[in-house]
Amino acid sequence: MPEKQVPAESEDFQDPLQNYEPKEYSDPLEKALAEKSVAEIQFRPVAVATPDTPIHKAVEQLASLQVASLLIEEDGRLVGVFSDRDVLEKVALGYEQLKDNPVSEVMTKDPAFVYESDSSAAALCVMAVLGFRHVPVIDVKHKALGIISPQRVTAFLRKHLNG
Repeated sequence: MPEKQVPAESEDFQDPLQNYEPKEYSDPLEKALAEKSVAEIQFRPVAVATPDTPIHKAVEQLASLQVASLLIEEDGRLVGVFSDRDVLEKVALGYEQLKDNPVSEVMTKDPAFVYESDSSAAALCVMAVLGFRHVPVIDVKHKALGIISPQRVTAFLRKHLNG
């Protein structure tokens, strides 16, 4: 079997990162969106329920906590979101017939999400492009860590608007 040849180190090799200059930003908000992660946006506290939670209990939880959405977790993983929009669009007209059914029947399954390590701009893109007001934040094991809301994003933007 022929011996594998390893190319000799070339004296002409130039490390592409040797002369790397980080981008200079003239706008502090642009810098924050590019360099600050989702973890820099407040994403806690968060309300969580399980897929078998009865719809009436989930609605009560939304109302009592005065939040717009619940993250639905099963076995420590995000599986859905139940929001005020789900209540209006899928539950309100049939509440008496649906109230004892599991929230999994009306939740948004496999929701869009961001990782806590994603850029803050990524969270804004998910909200703007996909049209979600509330975006779950998860870790690499898909455990729900929190949720990004318009109010929380606005606070982040205000903080970085003027440096």
